[in-house]
Amino acid sequence: MQRSLVLLKPDCVERKLIGQIIARFEAKGLRIIAMKMLRVSPELSKKHYAEHVSKPFYPGLESFIISAPIVAMAVEGLEAITVIRNMLGATSGLKAAPGTIRGDFSCSRQMNLVHASDSEDSAKRELELYFTESDFCDYSPMLTPVIQADDE
Repeated sequence: MQRSLVLLKPDCVERKLIGQIIARFEAKGLRIIAMKMLRVSPELSKKHYAEHVSKPFYPGLESFIISAPIVAMAVEGLEAITVIRNMLGATSGLKAAPGTIRGDFSCSRQMNLVHASDSEDSAKRELELYFTESDFCDYSPMLTPVIQADDE
C-alpha cells in the first residue's frame, strides 16, 4: 500500500474540475485518506518546489501555484504512485494521451491541472508539507474484496 500527495492545482479549481478528477481516482479504487482546500503561500511553494527555486522558470511556477486555492489530497492504494501518475498522463497536456486526466482536460504544459508525487521519498516529503499524521483517516472500504484480491 502506498500513499501519494495529489494537488488539484489552481487551474483545476478555477475550471470546476475537482469533482470529475476525484471521481476518477475513486473509480480506480484509490482511497482519499486526507483532503483540504488551501491557498499555497510563497513559503510553502518554495518548500514544495525546492529543487526548482533557482531555475529560471520558478517565478512563473510560484505565481501560478499561489494564484488561487488548491485541493491537497493524500491518496492511498496499491502502487498508488505509479497508478496515479499513469492516470494523469504526460506532464504537458499537449502530449498527454486521450483518456488520461491531462489528455482529456489540459492543453498546456504548465496549466496541467494536477500534481502527484513521483516517488515514495517525494510522497513522504510532500505529504508532510500539507498534512499532519492526525489528518489521515485510514479506512478499509467494504468494497475492498471486489476491488483487489486478499493477497495484494
